[in-house]
Amino acid sequence: MNLIIVSGLSGSGKSIALETLEDSGYYCIDNLPIALFEPFVIDAMQGNQQVYRKVAISIDARSHGESLRHFPQTLELAAQLGISCQVLFLKAGIECLLKRFSETRRKHPLTDGAHSLTEAIELEEKLLVPIASRADLVIDTSYTNVHQLRDLVRERVGAKRERLMSVYCLSFGYKNGIPFDADFTFDARCLPNPHWEPTLRPKTGRDPEVIAFLENIPEVKHYLDDITQFMQQWAPRFATENRVYLTIAIGCTGGQHRSVYLTEALATRLQSPDYDLLIRHRDLR
Repeated sequence: MNLIIVSGLSGSGKSIALETLEDSGYYCIDNLPIALFEPFVIDAMQGNQQVYRKVAISIDARSHGESLRHFPQTLELAAQLGISCQVLFLKAGIECLLKRFSETRRKHPLTDGAHSLTEAIELEEKLLVPIASRADLVIDTSYTNVHQLRDLVRERVGAKRERLMSVYCLSFGYKNGIPFDADFTFDARCLPNPHWEPTLRPKTGRDPEVIAFLENIPEVKHYLDDITQFMQQWAPRFATENRVYLTIAIGCTGGQHRSVYLTEALATRLQSPDYDLLIRHRDLR
């Protein structure tokens, strides 16, 4: 059985992630109490193997707070039963979550007469520490729309090839915020900016003119060589430690020129049969 446990903060996109996995062929259960985890997986392993070949279970703060403390034991049980288990955790910034609850007018599961929405979000974050600390993949959806989140889940989890580490190369603009789910973040704002060339301003790091401009600057090549050497040396170490996901983020001011070019170039250099390589330009329109 291939099992994915989906968790995260309310409003961060857990339902969308679960729906995407269901579309990818997973048997999905939303809000399974941790106390029912053991009887379910044992029953599933003894049942129709075709139906339960791929299973996704949502466990979150709707479970009793005390039971969430036993989540590490839940993972140990899965390992003892020989189940291949991954934990996907979704989160978003508190300002983003407040905005989403305001727009949808939905009630947070932990709000009551004693807790405001802000306090409920902070409480939920504390309750989910046992799960978040064991997550194999964390996705920050603060700057991700519904369609992008579906693509991310489908690419990184739903259609992931077995035994390959998923290396995710991401470009972004610092003016729109740092991607907090990155394992490595490189700052390219020290490099010459094509934005100040009038003919290059409307173009992107994928356009030949911008590529030619950046490739003719020695410090750009030096920067790319340095981060390539670093990742080529250390990415295999993560793979040998059974790491399933590795996210490499490169940022510039707006996420249009330098970071896009460097991300594409780095991904080309990191191509390997040992990786499931993915590229995304977060702020490229």
